Amino acid sequence: MFEMISGLRVGATTLGCKVNQYETDCMLELLKEQGAVVVPFNEKADVYIVNTCAVTNIAERKSRQMLHRARKLSPEACIVACGCYVQEESEKLKEDLQADILIGNNRKGDIAKLLDEYLSSKAGSKEPVVALADIGAGSAYEEMSLSKPLEHVRAYIKVQDGCNAFCSYCLIPYVRGRERSRELEDVVREVEGFAAEGIKEVILTGINVSSYKDAKGNGLAELIGAVCSVEGIERVRMSSVNPTVVTEEFVKLVSGHKNFCPHFHLSLQSACNNTLKRMNRHYTIEDYKNAVSLLRSYYDNPAITTDIIVGFPGETDEDFEDCYKNLQELSLYEMHIFKYSQRKGTVAEKLENQVPDAVKDVRSARLLALTAKQKAEYEALFADKPMEILVEECIEEDDACYMQGHTMNYILKRIPGSLDECNSAVGQLRS
Repeated sequence: MFEMISGLRVGATTLGCKVNQYETDCMLELLKEQGAVVVPFNEKADVYIVNTCAVTNIAERKSRQMLHRARKLSPEACIVACGCYVQEESEKLKEDLQADILIGNNRKGDIAKLLDEYLSSKAGSKEPVVALADIGAGSAYEEMSLSKPLEHVRAYIKVQDGCNAFCSYCLIPYVRGRERSRELEDVVREVEGFAAEGIKEVILTGINVSSYKDAKGNGLAELIGAVCSVEGIERVRMSSVNPTVVTEEFVKLVSGHKNFCPHFHLSLQSACNNTLKRMNRHYTIEDYKNAVSLLRSYYDNPAITTDIIVGFPGETDEDFEDCYKNLQELSLYEMHIFKYSQRKGTVAEKLENQVPDAVKDVRSARLLALTAKQKAEYEALFADKPMEILVEECIEEDDACYMQGHTMNYILKRIPGSLDECNSAVGQLRS
């Protein structure tokens, strides 16, 4: 028991991915177990936790801004900075003096111990406590878990960490380390706890979920099967995976589970082989098309979504037109479009033929128009079909009340209902 933590008011904010949010929730649960009281981040608190992100320059800047905001909210509070930006720039953060405790990746589970030690002996010191793990090849999976998710009906669960891909635009392997996976039995145990709390949907997430493989050799398909078998879990999804995961064997296995959602976020980044090669992605557009075709052969109109980066260094007009043509042909449900921005410390930062911002703007606008059209066409396929939603929230709008949630294939829908119905329907499937 860490006595210094009992009664402390703790606020937290998270930047970046769902893995970060899961880890923030785990840290807060650890502190609550020691008697801390969780409060909104914008309220006065004794401790502020900023779980940082380093995936882009903008994410780094926002991380710094949140640390400064926390200091302004309560100058005497203990400020804890943790996560990817800390792992990358701990020396810079030490000099900035905005954080009292710096916790890198693979050390977030030590937050209660580190905070107790700081409050016991370091309070008032200008030198921050620094807890950084060697994030290299020998890192083990850091065991963190949740007993009670924050949402009413759906919950993310981290099953994997790290990445071995070394894409030319990305720092993640350097701040998250090499790929490592959580034991299947541990994942199932946590999901069973979620089900007991009324959770109906779980989303398997990680830094590179495609690489999931535990010490016993269980792969992603086996993990999905085990989670789908947990009593009370109505739906199972997974976060972004690479198209190389989508083999006939994999699709045959997962399509046999009726509660596995026909919604696949297949990572792409570019639909042009020249650009994919410069990005150091480990597949071709032909591999991607084959994966999409395979999914569509096993599922009736599955939702397939992706991310696209426009204006990557060296992307010529011909490369973009090739990308555009292939995306037209693929006709995906939804594409998230990002304009490339130089990232300090990456290979891509030094590549020749950086694309002007004005060109990126034009290309981005064209793809945004394309994905809006394709999304409308996909949703029109289901416009008159009865579909089940998992009620995630209740909305009052224009003197009417609605229950809102997603279908199995991730279309957001509303159905009318009274306020009483909404309050009682959370967590239930409604047609």
